[in-house]
Amino acid sequence: MLTLLAAIFFIAYAAIALEHPLKINKSATALIGAGLLWTVYALGTDKPTMVSAELGESLMGTAQIVFFLIGAMTIVEVVDAHDGFYVITSRIKTEKLSKLMWLVGFVTFFLSAILDNLTTTIVMVSLMKKLLDQHDDRLLFAGIIVIAANAGGAWTPIGDVTTTMLWIGGQITSLSIMKSVFLASMVSLLVPLAITAFLLQGRDVVAPQRTASSLTCKATHFEKTLMFYMGLGILVAVPAFKGLTGLPPFMGILFGLGILWAVGDLMHSGKTDDDKEHLTLVRALTKIDMGSIVFFIGILLAVATLEHTHILSSLAQWLDTVVGRLDVIVVIIGLVSAIVDNVPLVAASMGMYHLAQYPTDSFLWEFVAYCAGTGGSILIIGSASGVAAMGLEKIHFFWYAKKIGGLALVGYLAGALVYVGQYHLTH
Repeated sequence: MLTLLAAIFFIAYAAIALEHPLKINKSATALIGAGLLWTVYALGTDKPTMVSAELGESLMGTAQIVFFLIGAMTIVEVVDAHDGFYVITSRIKTEKLSKLMWLVGFVTFFLSAILDNLTTTIVMVSLMKKLLDQHDDRLLFAGIIVIAANAGGAWTPIGDVTTTMLWIGGQITSLSIMKSVFLASMVSLLVPLAITAFLLQGRDVVAPQRTASSLTCKATHFEKTLMFYMGLGILVAVPAFKGLTGLPPFMGILFGLGILWAVGDLMHSGKTDDDKEHLTLVRALTKIDMGSIVFFIGILLAVATLEHTHILSSLAQWLDTVVGRLDVIVVIIGLVSAIVDNVPLVAASMGMYHLAQYPTDSFLWEFVAYCAGTGGSILIIGSASGVAAMGLEKIHFFWYAKKIGGLALVGYLAGALVYVGQYHLTH
C-alpha cells in the first residue's frame, strides 16, 4: 500500500509541475490526488475509524490555513477596489531607470512583507505599465519585482503562503522569523538589484503617452486612504492578536474582516446601489482566487496521507543518511521549489520533520521559510508571483531563465550563506 501511495503522490506532483504543458489546472490535480490517496489509505487498512479520525485532524489544520487566506485575500481585494494602493504608487516618481529600479525593489520588498508576494507582484507590475513605455524595460523590472516580492514575503508570517503555513502550524513565531530571516531576505534582493541597477545606469525613464483615464473607481480620496490604512492595519495586527489572545490567526483575520465590512457598509450607506456595488466586500469575495484556495486544500490533504502513513518521516531519515547536513538538505529543498510549487514542498517538510525533534523557531524551520520563499524566484514557474508576472507581461520561460534566473540564484545562495552565518554567530 505504501508503494502505491507514494506512486500516486509522485504522479500528482509531476502533473502539478507540468500544469502548463498538460493544460490541466493544478487545483484539479491536487483534488484528484487527495481523493485517491485517502481512498487507497482507507481501503488498505482494517481501521477505518482511525483513518476517519486522522482525516478530521488533517482537515482542522487545513481549514485554519484556508480561512486565513480567504480573509487576507478579501481584505486586499477591498483595498484594491477602492484604488487604495494609489496611496503608495502615486509617490513613485523618478527620471532615471537605475533609481527607479532601487525604488521599485524596496517598495516591493516591504509591501510584500505586509500584504503578500502575489498581490504585491500584481500591483507593482501593473504600476510599471503606467510608468514605463518600453516593453523590454518592463520585462526587466517585472523580473526584479518577482525576486523582491518573494524575498519580502519570506521574512514575515503573512508575506508568503508557505511562511503562513509554518506560522499557523506552530513551526515559527512572528517576531522570531522577522528577526532571523530579514537580513538573509534583504541580501537575496540586494545582490540582483545592485547588479541590475548598475547595468541601467545613465538610462532615462521613457514614460508612456498619457491618455484620458477610464477609471471607474468612484471612491473619494478619504475613502481610498481609510480603506488602505484599515486593511493594512488589520493584516499587520493579526500576529499581535495571536500573541495577545493565543487564538489561531484565522480568527484574527476574520474578526478584522468583519470590522472592515461594517466600516465599508457604513461609509457607502448614502450611495446608490450602482455607485457602491463594485466597492462592497460582497463583490470582493467574488474576485478572490478560489482556484488557489482549492489547490491548497487538495495539496495539504494529499500530503497529510503521507504523514499519517509515516512515508515522510522515512524520507527524512533517508535524506539524513544520504546527505547528512541539515543546511544542505534545506538548500536543496529551496532549489527544487524553483521547479515545482513550494506549497507542497513546505507541506512535505512539515510532515517529514516533527516539532518534538525540531522545536518552534529552530534552525530548520526558519531556514525552510527562507529557502522555500526565495528559491522559487530562480525560475518563472517557481512561485505564484512569477506565474502572475508571466501572465501580466507575457514573459517567456526561457527569457526569464536567461536574464533573471542567474541573478535570482546568486541572490538566493548569498542570502542562504548570510542566514547560516548569522545563525552560528548568534547561537
